[in-house]
Amino acid sequence: MIQFNLLPDIKIQYLRANRQKHTVVLISAAVTVVSVAALAILLVTVYVLQKKSMSDLNSDIKTFSSELQSTKDLNKILTVQNQLKALPQLHDGKPVASRLFTVLKQATPDKANNVHSATDFTAHTITVNGAADSLNTVNVFIDRLKATMYHTPDDSTGGSVDKPAFSQVTLSAFGRDSTTATYTITFNFDEAIFSETNDVTFTIGQKQAKTDTTNTENN
Repeated sequence: MIQFNLLPDIKIQYLRANRQKHTVVLISAAVTVVSVAALAILLVTVYVLQKKSMSDLNSDIKTFSSELQSTKDLNKILTVQNQLKALPQLHDGKPVASRLFTVLKQATPDKANNVHSATDFTAHTITVNGAADSLNTVNVFIDRLKATMYHTPDDSTGGSVDKPAFSQVTLSAFGRDSTTATYTITFNFDEAIFSETNDVTFTIGQKQAKTDTTNTENN
């Protein structure tokens, strides 16, 4: 069977263009509908749902604020909580004062007796009052304090760091009679010797006095 196309070429191109135009219009309409729907959803989310959510949150904040404000002794409770949080740091930073008794016991000559000692951990000073059989014994005590060294482990080398424990050792006051000599000795100390984080060993002349951090903590 033989078919003849009696339409001119211009007519064929016109019909084809109409079909393409119809397709484009349909696609554009579909895209427009989807865009409008998405915009509507966004508008509902922003102006309805989000406003409601913010309103609910503000209401909750007001409710909880009222409950907190009505709590009895709220300021005291918060103060105690803050103090409890600070306790671990204060514990780690407290000086191991018992080490002083160890080093003084080692440095004090046999014929001297320390009656009272006072330590100022802010100014890093120590004052020792006592009595001895003579001023010569007091001078021996002072020389031992000046020569006292302390040693802490050096993790980088595996050895130890050696430093003078005390400085500016001074006989600030003294008295004497026919049998005894009283003294007041003041000196500065390196704060590292009382640090909770350091294991410290003292050397006075040929003697060593090692402090046990664990024992001093338990005491």
